[in-house]
Amino acid sequence: MAEVTRVPIRPIRKGSLTKLWLGVAVALVVALALAWWTVPRGVSVEEVTAGTGASPTENDVVFVHYTGKLQDGTVFDQSQDIPLPVEGIFPRGTPLPLEGMIPGFTEAALQMQKGGSYRVVIPADKAYGAQGSSNPQTGEQVIPPNSDLVFEVELIDFMSRQDFERRVQAIQQMMQMQQGMPEAAPAE
Repeated sequence: MAEVTRVPIRPIRKGSLTKLWLGVAVALVVALALAWWTVPRGVSVEEVTAGTGASPTENDVVFVHYTGKLQDGTVFDQSQDIPLPVEGIFPRGTPLPLEGMIPGFTEAALQMQKGGSYRVVIPADKAYGAQGSSNPQTGEQVIPPNSDLVFEVELIDFMSRQDFERRVQAIQQMMQMQQGMPEAAPAE
């Protein structure tokens, strides 16, 4: 009859179990740190000057003064007041419909209040991502791929998209009426 070979189990050294658990804990900490660094970061909104009142919604048009920069300080965009034919119909500033903006800018604007100024940092994944952005007229790369963006924003005012469109129609109608009116004869 064949005899089964026995292999003796060596006893665990004193302190080995503690080292094993310490190794598991270190592995968990490293895994959590890696997960934290790879999770998409959120938009940072720093209040420079406090605003008042309500904040805009995703369906609003905001009127802002802004400067957009890359992380190295290079300015890639800056707002300009739009001269309108009739004063008092729109607030000063550049109108931006939040529905059409990059996700990070919309997310930041929802945290702002009328009259406030803010410093906003938008991570690349909530801006133009891996493709970056080019000037549509020249084709020149304006925002390199995977660029975080920094905006200095003053929220002047905001209104609903419907109110904005109604006011645009009113301006168009006034301009059409002015174009259709005969010129007044010079006074003699």
